Amino acid sequence: MRTSERVYGLLREEILDGTLAPGASLAEIEQSERLGVSRTPLREALSRLQGDGLVAARGGRGLVVAGLSLEDVRELFELREALEVKAASLAAARRDPAVFEALREEVRAAGETLGPATDLEGFYALTGRMDAAISEAAANPYLEAALRSVRAHVARLRRVSRDDESRLREATHEHLLILDAIVDGSPTMAAHATELHLHRSLASIVRSLGAHPVPEESRQ
Repeated sequence: MRTSERVYGLLREEILDGTLAPGASLAEIEQSERLGVSRTPLREALSRLQGDGLVAARGGRGLVVAGLSLEDVRELFELREALEVKAASLAAARRDPAVFEALREEVRAAGETLGPATDLEGFYALTGRMDAAISEAAANPYLEAALRSVRAHVARLRRVSRDDESRLREATHEHLLILDAIVDGSPTMAAHATELHLHRSLASIVRSLGAHPVPEESRQ
């Protein structure tokens, strides 16, 4: 693996899991020393992250981890709706029912065990596999590439409401509605169920950001 690829993966993971918080400085000298690499591969990695929208330029501060303002969230969900509703519709038309039947059972079982001791990383890994299965079933490489980019930002947003157990229960029910529609081969119902899930997810995140706003200096 090329050094720039490895650095890109490390920094991307740190941004997505919150190790590098919104607004955190990504000064070349500091990061190259921390990661033990030269500045050339670091610059390549930072350029890719900037293209992903995870890193932003700040006058006088160089590059920083991109913020998460309410405006950012609303714009992201506009794109999510366009992409994910279409992907779910195509998946329902082109799916292998057995794949989604198995996922439905896993999601149902996960929902039954949600509680204070829930393994949230495992739960999100399961929903990530559901997303990946929908993308694969949609069988459109251009749509799949666009969804990969969007879902990087979604992973960051999940941290905002991840401790809200009631929202996780609602989201599990919504995921099951989507899976039911795909298993049944109903593109219209899959699209509607996905649209409902996105609408409720956005409302939950907006409430969470309203209660715990991102500091102004951390925003894009």
